[in-house]
Amino acid sequence: MPLIFGLSSNDIDQAIFHVAGALEVPVLILALLALALVIFELGSYAVEMTRRRQRRFDALQRAAARAGEALAGHDRAGAAAAVSGVARSPAMAGTLAFVVEHAGMPGSEHQLNKALADFDFDSQRRLARTRMLVRAGPALGLMGTLIPLSPALTGLAAGNTAQLSHDLRVAFSVTVVGLLIGAVAFGLSLSRDRVYSQDLSDLQYLAAVISDPRTLGGNSSSPSPRTPAAEKTGPVTPSTAS
Repeated sequence: MPLIFGLSSNDIDQAIFHVAGALEVPVLILALLALALVIFELGSYAVEMTRRRQRRFDALQRAAARAGEALAGHDRAGAAAAVSGVARSPAMAGTLAFVVEHAGMPGSEHQLNKALADFDFDSQRRLARTRMLVRAGPALGLMGTLIPLSPALTGLAAGNTAQLSHDLRVAFSVTVVGLLIGAVAFGLSLSRDRVYSQDLSDLQYLAAVISDPRTLGGNSSSPSPRTPAAEKTGPVTPSTAS
């Protein structure tokens, strides 16, 4: 047999075989941990959905209006209480508290934009867990399938049907577990991405309404909207001297 760095191909094959065999138990443990993690994420998702069943845009509008009225009267505690009911997660509640605390202050526009960006970043970080499981689950399932096949073939060659049956049972079971992890994690990632995008949209709406100078009682640089009566009569032009 040819030698590579003093090792024959048979030695290299045996080394790879032993490395793969040593990975069998860690892969099975990681597959079980990934299954436990995806079950935990599924439970967390169910809790999140129960909080979001009551979401309605009219309630969001009323909360924004009450918060704006409270801020116009310099009552930040009342504004915080007005929007506390629309928060559907601790992260959303913290961002809303920051918006109410800094709305109308000098330089608050950049601070509010940064708070909203941080909320989006935190949402993406939470999504990263299930997105990782989308890839890790099938990968662990594939590794857990291929690793036992080598001793299974060895048992088949030796006529050891008991070892063959055991190794094939382990291989197929890990395949099912890995595919289950990937499928559930994929569904969670898609749904959570939509839900967190909706939360960010609601926060942007609340921040825009609450920090509006007209809401805070200040002067707005934009012209006031025309009344329906003015729209019917058309623009008023100054009369020329006869």
